[in-house]
Amino acid sequence: MQAAVRKRQSNAPRSSTNPSQPGSKPKGSSMKRPQFHFDLWFYLTVQNWVLDFGRPIVMIILPLEWFPLNKPSAGDYFHMAYNVITPFLLLKLIERSPRALPRTAVYLSIITFVMGASIHLVGDSINHRLLLSGYQLHLSVRENPIIKDLKPATLIDSFELLYFYDEQLGHLMWYIPFFIILFLYFTGCFTDVKEEKTMPLSGWLLLGPSALYYWYLVTEGQIFQLFLLTFLAMVATVIHQRHKGSVPDANGHFLFASFSVTMCLVAVWVAWLWSDPVLRKKYPGHLYVPEPWSYYTLHVKDSH
Repeated sequence: MQAAVRKRQSNAPRSSTNPSQPGSKPKGSSMKRPQFHFDLWFYLTVQNWVLDFGRPIVMIILPLEWFPLNKPSAGDYFHMAYNVITPFLLLKLIERSPRALPRTAVYLSIITFVMGASIHLVGDSINHRLLLSGYQLHLSVRENPIIKDLKPATLIDSFELLYFYDEQLGHLMWYIPFFIILFLYFTGCFTDVKEEKTMPLSGWLLLGPSALYYWYLVTEGQIFQLFLLTFLAMVATVIHQRHKGSVPDANGHFLFASFSVTMCLVAVWVAWLWSDPVLRKKYPGHLYVPEPWSYYTLHVKDSH
């Protein structure tokens, strides 16, 4: 009889979880908590500083004999590496988005980004070669001493076309998709979990270098209007999500804080050079944001 009782007990259905046990979790509560992507943010920050900001510097430091004027310079190779590594890191960032993002918009943005950065590579390479021949960045193309007396005069039109590809079309096709990708990623970085909105210490350590690079990007790339629109769109997204009870997670907080500090740095930069007559002539209008390298050729280069 005891054997029959044991048999009935062994055939009884067993519960997979016991709700009375403190360690048990409901089936729907196993959602993955968003983590701070320190590795990707770190790689993006380092390669931005080395391959983008360091590009013109390495061209100045390395001997000219190593890179003849009719061959690619060290900065050109840096730019080539940037054109490959940056879209790869952006795609990895999109892959880690907590929310599925529109693939068509992401793919088109990446393709346009690579095309624009490649256009800029060619124009910027020739532009920096002109610097070695006396080209002054704080002057317009037609006012430059090495260009204004060219014969035939139609050659000046060719240099203005080069400037258009380098500083206007190349920058727009490069930076517009770049900020679109960052904004799309930001829209997916919201959560209802209150404790996830704080950044870890690693994020605060990266905040300064990241914001300072974006300041350089905005000022040297002459894309303040684009950056301002992106930042305002992020502010509007934060306000809208707060009304729905959501807050930025650690990654969204890092990106929003980086852009906020960048806005402050741009404001300080503009206020400092607001009364500079030479730069004011090159950058007319109410949205006056001079380029750092123009400031360098005007005020720093000759003093050294």
